[in-house]
Amino acid sequence: MGIRAFDPWSTRVIHAMPLTSLKNSVIGIDAAYYLERIFTLSREPLLSALGGWPLAYGMVVRKDLDDLQSAGFKAHFVFNGLDYGIEDDPFKSSNSSSALIAKAFNLYEAENTTDAVKDFKAAGVPTPAALSEFLKKVLYDLKVEFTVAPYSALAQLAYYEKDPSQFIDAIYGPSELFLFGVDKLITKFALSYDVLETTENGTSMKVSSFSLDNSTFSWIDRRECLDQLGNISADIFIDACMLAGSNLMDTFPPFKNPQLYTSGYSIRDAVKLLMTHGPSVSGVCAQYQDDKKIKQLEYLNRYKRVMTGIKHHVVITKSGNVETLDAAHAPFDVHDCIGQRLPEELMYYLFRGMIRPRVLNWLTSGTINVTAPYAGGETQEYQKLVKEKLLPWRGQALCLLADSINRYYGKKEVTTRFWFDASTEQKLNLKDLLPSQKNALRTWHVSDQLISERKDELERSEGPGSSYLFGAVRSIASQSFIDKTISPKPTPENNLNPLRTTREIVTNVVWRFLYLRQYVDENHNLTAWGTFLVQIFEKLGSSSSREQTEAAFLAVELLRLGILNPSTVSPSYSGASSYTIDVDRRNSMIISWVASLGKIRHHAIGYSGPLNRQLLAFQSIVSEVRSSLRDLVEMSLVSLFLEGDADRDRKDWMDISLSLPFYEDTSCAVGILFKSYLDELAKMDDSTSVTIRAEVKDKAQSWLKHGDFRGSFDDSLHLWDAIYHNVKSFDKLTGAKPLWDEVDQWLALRR
Repeated sequence: MGIRAFDPWSTRVIHAMPLTSLKNSVIGIDAAYYLERIFTLSREPLLSALGGWPLAYGMVVRKDLDDLQSAGFKAHFVFNGLDYGIEDDPFKSSNSSSALIAKAFNLYEAENTTDAVKDFKAAGVPTPAALSEFLKKVLYDLKVEFTVAPYSALAQLAYYEKDPSQFIDAIYGPSELFLFGVDKLITKFALSYDVLETTENGTSMKVSSFSLDNSTFSWIDRRECLDQLGNISADIFIDACMLAGSNLMDTFPPFKNPQLYTSGYSIRDAVKLLMTHGPSVSGVCAQYQDDKKIKQLEYLNRYKRVMTGIKHHVVITKSGNVETLDAAHAPFDVHDCIGQRLPEELMYYLFRGMIRPRVLNWLTSGTINVTAPYAGGETQEYQKLVKEKLLPWRGQALCLLADSINRYYGKKEVTTRFWFDASTEQKLNLKDLLPSQKNALRTWHVSDQLISERKDELERSEGPGSSYLFGAVRSIASQSFIDKTISPKPTPENNLNPLRTTREIVTNVVWRFLYLRQYVDENHNLTAWGTFLVQIFEKLGSSSSREQTEAAFLAVELLRLGILNPSTVSPSYSGASSYTIDVDRRNSMIISWVASLGKIRHHAIGYSGPLNRQLLAFQSIVSEVRSSLRDLVEMSLVSLFLEGDADRDRKDWMDISLSLPFYEDTSCAVGILFKSYLDELAKMDDSTSVTIRAEVKDKAQSWLKHGDFRGSFDDSLHLWDAIYHNVKSFDKLTGAKPLWDEVDQWLALRR
């Protein structure tokens, strides 16, 4: 992030002040910029080899914010909202990352772990944008305020600072904020720590202690930049920054020509170019009108679009309205420079973090770009999943959204493109898919009073850490309760009140989601798959965690998608089982897959243990399915609110979001550990010996330096037992009993 060539030059105009100078102020923080800084300070090197959310960043962010705010200021984070502008190659970054991860695995398997870790770390995934939901959860837990911009967080932060009400006193973010008219910008927090030597249990150790008095922050004054660059105008400065390039605008192509700029270019070169050939970008482009790259990029047209987007960006005002900046002078086609508008009510739900921008982006842009996963996604099973099997899910999510807003969107055509076949475009014509199932969903309008009748099932479904999914599924096992759940739409005539409590809303959304996934029918009765799901949850038991509940649900979805079978294994991926007999290898992999669905018991520190590319490939499948399920959950929620079925006068937006299932992505770490245990047994003369199994389990703990192997292992067995018990009982439904019988019998001798 930042303006290229400006940031290196700006060191001469940076000022430092004590962190305590910010006392009693409110600092607006660009969330993406903050996450990038945290990545730099504390990147978990093996995160790209495991998938899922980081293990340590939660603690790192908590410590960092505690130290920062000990200076006495209040932080307000702003996240990016909908995508804006045009991205030239949406697949470039993910393709590059997956290629580097593949190289890292090759090094790892050649036992060159040092270079492998470097490449895993350098892969650049997950990106700050991918971890936005993770950071929102941490901020919510810490009671740190945040909002989500309609589009660019930079524009929203600039509005916050420049508004007469002055929501914030200063901004911490990238230098691109100068393009939005910000005069002063905090670019760095330099936190100081004293290293103290202490003794614990006779062992000498060093402990770092935060030093507030020695901590500083760095800031830049735009006016000083103008003076240092030759007393130029603000317009020349902005144009020079645009030519220099940033995340908002491509670098002016001649600057990349080593024959013209043998030592690279600087921000002064951009100013000189403008003063010589301008003083405008149009004038500069005219001097280079024969440059092929400028023609190819349509550079001048792109510059005008970006500048229009900056001058007339969309923000949420203090009154809650979504407004275009300087709307009186905005061109009629300003939406082409920023993005199509959605209803203000919907944007407010995004603003409060209740929903994610993913499906909204699909609808406004008319494009779904399916990018390469960490493992590369070369397998036929993965490509078939994202291209064919999940297509109806995407259509369902889009239709639920489009059917509740302006009719214009109901006629939209959405194009899906894939990184592995960029020449193929898959069309979704929403008018052919509408009407959606929203009317059937609205029959789920169950009041808190009726929900309380199923208190035994739902009493543990209180708060973001609990499993409303578990309670909602178990509650509909009762026919007498189901008969009471069919509700008419709330109207003044029938005196039905809109849903108000968090529990009412979340539980009804989960029931609606279960209908979308065909676990219940239009009469609220369990389908065959619904009965199967209920029985699995019953087998899991009421003491099961939210993570176990969601893992079991994912297992059912994978069974329905035909993924939990031997054909999913790709011989092109390394990491196959150490067993030499094909049946043993198959059994080991299927068990490891199921284990991969669970969450590792691990301390808040980066993972250090064995890796496996085949299981990372499986995690990519699970992650895509999980994200698609979350899309359906959120669009069920959006439909409920947009149709007026819930009270909108509330403050529990994040409570609702966090309480809904599939919020958090998990890694394949448990599956790797389980497979490593089975591989170790394969090396023994008698892999079924009780004594040897116990010895290997003891040894396995040494593979996981900062986690609980036994606890994670037992969680996996508990999940396996619950799934297998019902696969065996529902053979006509799943058709998987013979295979699972074989695998379970094999596991019984090795567990």
